[in-house]
Amino acid sequence: MKNIFNLMALFAFLCCFSACDDDEAVIPTLAVTPANLNGTWELAEWNGQPLAEGTYCYVTFDRKEQTFEMYQKFDSMYARHITGGFSIEEDPYLGSVIDGVYDYGNGEWNNKYIVTDLLETGSMIWTAKDNENDVNKYVRCEAVPEDIIAEAKVDKEE
Repeated sequence: MKNIFNLMALFAFLCCFSACDDDEAVIPTLAVTPANLNGTWELAEWNGQPLAEGTYCYVTFDRKEQTFEMYQKFDSMYARHITGGFSIEEDPYLGSVIDGVYDYGNGEWNNKYIVTDLLETGSMIWTAKDNENDVNKYVRCEAVPEDIIAEAKVDKEE
């Protein structure tokens, strides 16, 4: 009887381990550093939805100077070219947090963002530190399209 009980316990123990599925692929993420952010990124989704037609946001990060250039037509009906600096800090509870300051005394970004899922394939997720429902997905791109740069320049000349 004792042997049957030991065999049953062993069988239950083995069943528990065999039920675990280790086949899920783990997608490696990159560290959130100025070097890994360097380049141009396009805002592809905002709160899980694609951007409305006619709106866009492109951000180009310079790792050496820790500056950014943003071309956006998102919160205004006019295209804007915005510049400034950024910094990345490590929060022990939240992970990598990016923050920025606009040039010409225009102040700080409205939010600090927790950066997650920075992938080698060229995407990352930004979640507002103070609003977990404000989620942005950026995808890497070659450059800001020339027509968007021209549209922002026209706005500056007027």
